[in-house]
Amino acid sequence: MYQFLYFCLMTQPTFTPDQPYNQLPLLPPTLEEIESIAILKQESKAAVAVAELKGLARTLPNQGILINAIVLKEAQASSEIENIITTHDKLYQALAATSVQADPATKEVLRYREALLRGFQEIQERGFLNTNSICRIQAILEESEAGIRQLPGTALKNDATGSTIYTPPDDKDTLQRLMHNLEVYLNEEPGEVSALIRMAIQHYQFESIHPFYDGNGRTGRILNVLYLILQGQLDIPILFLSSYIISHKSTYYRLLQEVRTTRNWQEWILFMLQATESTARQTIQQINAIHQLFDAVQNKVKQEAPKIYSKDLIEQLFIHPYTKIEYISNGLGLERKAASRYLKALQQIGVLSQKQVGKEGIYINDALYTILRSA
Repeated sequence: MYQFLYFCLMTQPTFTPDQPYNQLPLLPPTLEEIESIAILKQESKAAVAVAELKGLARTLPNQGILINAIVLKEAQASSEIENIITTHDKLYQALAATSVQADPATKEVLRYREALLRGFQEIQERGFLNTNSICRIQAILEESEAGIRQLPGTALKNDATGSTIYTPPDDKDTLQRLMHNLEVYLNEEPGEVSALIRMAIQHYQFESIHPFYDGNGRTGRILNVLYLILQGQLDIPILFLSSYIISHKSTYYRLLQEVRTTRNWQEWILFMLQATESTARQTIQQINAIHQLFDAVQNKVKQEAPKIYSKDLIEQLFIHPYTKIEYISNGLGLERKAASRYLKALQQIGVLSQKQVGKEGIYINDALYTILRSA
């Protein structure tokens, strides 16, 4: 049994009866609320897609190719839900060209990437997720050590009308009890309810606890994939629902609210299972496209630049769609002159294009970038 660490909770003003808060039920919901023939059928389809995705990811020559690319795509999409907008090009430039100052939105998206990878590292090192883990993820996202909410008055409002849609719990004891309950739910064996259904349930619960002053939506979306890794459904963070949520944003928020108001677990779980299946299928297509491109680039370099060919070199071009001399030098243990010569040779045969970003020359794997951008 995993060891609970102390909560990142601090003192707050004493709760009084004139400060009402939502009595959010503890997990789990009853089986009658969350099981139906429709849910079990959709869960089966989603489970097949996730298992196929997990297996296919293992066939890539280097899983870092997927982690780097898909995590960055998720960082962009999840931030877009919160109206933090940047472009793929700006993100890759910010990672590769350290001499160029990124704009605030790009920096914020890159913090999401950092937070997600930190969460993945925590699972690898500790084998569980607790409130402290979640606090550390949120602290990176928001550049704030405020931790769990300590002050009353938080409310979720309709952007158009300003009316209050939902008032999360804000009593210290209630928040502590709810977060402890969520910890147990995240880390216990799934039992008779599948991990995919439980993923939908924990996501609702976290968003309804709304434990932080800011960053709850993005932190909650990070927890989705971390939960699937924790429960062995995936090996690496490559299944993200943010793009699906963007395409069905009004439905997502409506169903979240309907669980709160009418206990409509059925439609909420179906929505999340459909999102999981759809996203897994899209990611499978993306991996297949990357596979095909990897083989094509490998053959091209073998034929047209055999003196510099190595499988490790090709992997570096896919791990870093925007690459530079330093990446190749460090990745392959080459001197800078040799790395520069390799990149120029790859540019000459059309595998890479070059772009000047600030004071740095960046080489772009255009075909891979197209796959990643269009996914």
